[in-house]
Amino acid sequence: MTTPDISTPTPQDTAAARQQERKFLEGPRARTNELKFLLVVLWEFFRGIRTLHFVGPCVSVFGSARVAPGTPFYEQARALGAGLSRLGFTILTGGGPGLMEAANRGAREAGGLSVGLNILLPQEQAPNPYLDKWLTCRYFFVRKVLLVKYSYAFVIMPGGIGTMDEFFEALTLIQTGKIQDFPVVVVGRAYWAPLTALLEQMAQHHTISARDLNLLTYTDSVEEALAHIERHAVERYKLRTRAKPRRRWWLGE
Repeated sequence: MTTPDISTPTPQDTAAARQQERKFLEGPRARTNELKFLLVVLWEFFRGIRTLHFVGPCVSVFGSARVAPGTPFYEQARALGAGLSRLGFTILTGGGPGLMEAANRGAREAGGLSVGLNILLPQEQAPNPYLDKWLTCRYFFVRKVLLVKYSYAFVIMPGGIGTMDEFFEALTLIQTGKIQDFPVVVVGRAYWAPLTALLEQMAQHHTISARDLNLLTYTDSVEEALAHIERHAVERYKLRTRAKPRRRWWLGE
């Protein structure tokens, strides 16, 4: 059952949003315009919190929108979505096609809850058909906060610049102690090998700490990824005994 928070954006919606964002980033504007922007952001956070309040605990799965069904990475993400659902997690993705779709699909097929946080873009970013609940965000920074807020682990599948953005957002927050030391599982050793080498070089130059390298777990195995998350998220944070939020009838919940 798909329960969208808002209707599918039209191309006109997307164009208008891009124009407003560009104007905001041009520098100071009239104070009334700045206030309007803040209210839009506040409303977007409010919608996100209302949408996601009862869906957790989640694992965020990040990955490319450009990977086709049936390919090895797609099937890995699908298997991970199913396995994480069986561990009791809600699968939370960017809501789009490719590896996001694969993780949501696996969750749906395993009988778990599948949630997506879509983003308003002119291409590549329509909600996939395997979502039980989804929300369309206008701003990347709002979307990233919501992806992190409700997650107890992060799975990084092969991806591009958007995946890297989400990957390093979560990693920075863990490294700086802004959030708990949640597990970050990086799937695809060969794909991520250049990044692994770069991080090791950073540690050699002391631009990061050597212990920061231990924040990441690299694997090619779905089973190993699931076992790591169960050990470092489910058992460590006692998710099976954690109390669920209470619904309030007077808030329409």
